[in-house]
Amino acid sequence: MKNLALFALTATLIVSCKNEPKDYVTLSGKITNVNEHKKIIIQNREGYKKEIKVNDDGTFSDTLKVVEGSYFFSDGNESGNIYLKNDNVTSFTLDTKEFDETLKFEGDAAETNNYFVANTLLQEKYLNEDLFDKDVEGFDKVFDDLRSAYADLKAANAAMVDSTILADDEKTIDAMYNGYKKYHQGKIAMRKEFPKGSPSPIFENYENYKGGTTSLSDLKGKYVYVDVWATWCGPCKREIPSLKEVEAKYHDKNIEFVSISVDNGRGYKADDKEAAFAASKEGWKKMVAEKELGGIQLFSDKAWESDFVKNYKISGIPRFILIDPDGNIVSPDAPRPSSPKLIELFDSLSI
Repeated sequence: MKNLALFALTATLIVSCKNEPKDYVTLSGKITNVNEHKKIIIQNREGYKKEIKVNDDGTFSDTLKVVEGSYFFSDGNESGNIYLKNDNVTSFTLDTKEFDETLKFEGDAAETNNYFVANTLLQEKYLNEDLFDKDVEGFDKVFDDLRSAYADLKAANAAMVDSTILADDEKTIDAMYNGYKKYHQGKIAMRKEFPKGSPSPIFENYENYKGGTTSLSDLKGKYVYVDVWATWCGPCKREIPSLKEVEAKYHDKNIEFVSISVDNGRGYKADDKEAAFAASKEGWKKMVAEKELGGIQLFSDKAWESDFVKNYKISGIPRFILIDPDGNIVSPDAPRPSSPKLIELFDSLSI
């Protein structure tokens, strides 16, 4: 009887240990076409952050101690949402060439995580770059259609996804509408203030990386695609590979590609503004050389206070502007190099 009781106690302890919840989540998966970063970064708005190494074959696996909730994950280029909870075992696969389209979750909380993917794809479908080319009525209709499509997505996931997540995402759409609406109104005002065919504001005697100075008047007779940027600007630098491709495609055409730096000493520690400004200019020269930037590389005379920047009312970068051979405005807010609409615009002008 003693042996039988001891056996029963041992079995109970083993079962208890097996059923004890883990204080961490196990996350694994595989990435196809893994990029040069070879890592996954998990973080949230509260300051949590962890990096997971991605092997050469794209596989990864790690454990994370988390507070239950929604997190962001990134491969260094693109990002997505993920729901994490201790004791869960979660995995996902994706192809970096079609990040959102191929992202698929399995394991615990897969329903919630795949809902996140579906919601992202829904927003990408409706909130594309064409949105800001629409008039006020067209803009509002896009959001009406998005809300209707989200209502269907919400209904389809109501039984599987926490209601607070669904409610928060519904509020997010309203917040996006308010933010995008303000930006859209600014774009409409810009088009009215800088109409196509009106004389473009000019820049004069900006320092040229290759030596000497360059003015807009020096480029008369050619289209001029202006990129206003800074070395510290992440979105600006992400456009560099695409800009190089566009430059190569049109290198023998009637167009000049002009990049104007508005670096103003930001990020440089110096005793005075002039020293910081000088340091930022050296940083600009270094980046132009290291990244082998093409086109005409210029350094603005007074950064954000330069006449060209102020006259175009530039308050955020990158900003792209297209000017015609006569010095008139084609677009005060031209498509980015990464946008297919830029090539469409160039081709419509027979550049």
